[in-house]
Amino acid sequence: MIIFKDIITDDEILSDSYNVKEIDGIAYEADCKKINVGVGDIDIGANASAEEGGDDLADTSETVIDVVHSFRLNETSFDKKSYLTHLKSYMKMVKEKLKAKGASDEEVTTFEKGAQGFAKKIVANFKDYEFLIGESMDPDGMVILLNYREDGVTPYVTVWKHGLIEMKV
Repeated sequence: MIIFKDIITDDEILSDSYNVKEIDGIAYEADCKKINVGVGDIDIGANASAEEGGDDLADTSETVIDVVHSFRLNETSFDKKSYLTHLKSYMKMVKEKLKAKGASDEEVTTFEKGAQGFAKKIVANFKDYEFLIGESMDPDGMVILLNYREDGVTPYVTVWKHGLIEMKV
């Protein structure tokens, strides 16, 4: 399995166990599912009917998005202006990291041009996105975009391909 980590914060963001697809050579998208988690999922093996009185516990399970829950992503918010400010700073840091790890000038140029085009698509649909950050809650790290497919039910996340490092586990 491959775990994708944020190149800036080292937070785990995604893994290849989800249906990850490359988009425009600049980003990855992964479909998510809504799952139930919480006390309602715990089975300690006791038989309430064989015990005295059997306490009825309230079911405190909640519905969450699997990727968000699994990688402990945290919701944040942006307006267009603050998101673009963050994105500009983030792209500069990613570019520096790419150069530091020995990426070719061509690869860096491809990243820059592709990122500009993809950022325009994000801004055009800005109101459709929810914004998430990694477990460390580092404001300089990658902002993961959460949206829903055309069916309005299936969530998916979008992450910057060049802002990730792959870790084989």
